[in-house]
Amino acid sequence: MSVPQLNDEPRGEEILAVFDTAFGELLAADPAAFRVKFRKMAASAFAFYRGTAALFYHDLDAEKRGGPYLDERTSRVWIHGDLHAENFGTYMDATGRLIFNVNDFDEAYVGPFTWDLKRFSASIALIGYAKALGDEQITELVRVYAAAYRERIHALATGAKSDEVPPFTLDTAEGPLLDALRDARALTRFGLLDSMTEIRDFERRFAPGGGSIELDAATRYKVLAAFDGYLETLPETSLARPDSYRVKDVVGRRGIGIGSAGLPSYNILLEGHSDALENDVVIYIKQAQTPAVSRHITDPAIRDYFQHEGHRTVLSQRALQQHADPWLGWTELDGAGQLVAEVSPYAVDLDWGDIDDTEEIAAVVADLGRATATMHAAADDQSGESLVPFSTERAIDAAIAADEEGFGELLVSFAHDYGARARADHQIFVDLFRNGRIPGL
Repeated sequence: MSVPQLNDEPRGEEILAVFDTAFGELLAADPAAFRVKFRKMAASAFAFYRGTAALFYHDLDAEKRGGPYLDERTSRVWIHGDLHAENFGTYMDATGRLIFNVNDFDEAYVGPFTWDLKRFSASIALIGYAKALGDEQITELVRVYAAAYRERIHALATGAKSDEVPPFTLDTAEGPLLDALRDARALTRFGLLDSMTEIRDFERRFAPGGGSIELDAATRYKVLAAFDGYLETLPETSLARPDSYRVKDVVGRRGIGIGSAGLPSYNILLEGHSDALENDVVIYIKQAQTPAVSRHITDPAIRDYFQHEGHRTVLSQRALQQHADPWLGWTELDGAGQLVAEVSPYAVDLDWGDIDDTEEIAAVVADLGRATATMHAAADDQSGESLVPFSTERAIDAAIAADEEGFGELLVSFAHDYGARARADHQIFVDLFRNGRIPGL
């Protein structure tokens, strides 16, 4: 993979073309949100990489189709789609346990398992470069990730069931993963509600300001109709207390994060599992996006499996994440697929800011390799979905076994090559942005 020069005009045009395909319609609808998104992406090469999954898959697609370790089965694995080092954090699962694992499934799809591993490995190269690690140190980190992934996949393929491999919990996690879980445990539902709502006339309502948008009657009616549709997509076990779903208030919001710029969304305040005001629940309805990887997967059986992008996101998360959020569901609004989930009080992302010791970085990377393998193994013939009707861990294990030594080196080579490309692309992007070259801004 060649690394472009900073003044590479053809590469700049290529980046703009990919952006137009990926963001064009949303950017035209909300240029202000994309100015915020692009300012965040301009801050660092890693932030740029986070926001450009579409460019990453465009570059993979431009290379030779197929590749090492890929066959009919290993090219048809449920993948995260945007697996980088900052897409890990805490959540409370449906059984009430705090778990540290992969999060943010907006880009999930079915495709080659190596695409997840390559995207993660390149992110490690970018983080390592930002922390002034040498090339050999970065090489070792990627090897550690590959070895941990390989070890966990082999264990799962040769007898250990997914539920017998302990997840990262308060009892099993160590280091920064345990720190994140402890931070999550210190959070409370009341704290979240206090930041978003207020008590008026003995009832909780959304507080004005803070990014919330008051809805007109027609929009409120549409959102509540979409909410009724969402209820039909929940597992029966979620409907233990019908009053849990009594709506107290609805507001609009506008996504301005790196991944959600321009996407309309709504927050709904619900009664929760008791009449107590501190047990109220906030859920969000967000327009689901087209995953970047789907533009490079041509199998119609995969595309036709999903009703819309909201349906795809939910099925993907339920497949990849054991005991997923019980509030997770989908609906439609204005003809577009919507993702619905709880605004969790217990979400804490892995913070790389204070992870600087090389031994600690390596330990974290190894844990994330194990988490990646567990995720890939979860979504197969045992997940309840028929799209991947075989044991993914056995298929991946057999593919890697054919060339054990080459596996880590494949990821090392890609990490260095694409890390360098992303750093160069970041500079090209900054120049395009600050010189007014991005159409619509």
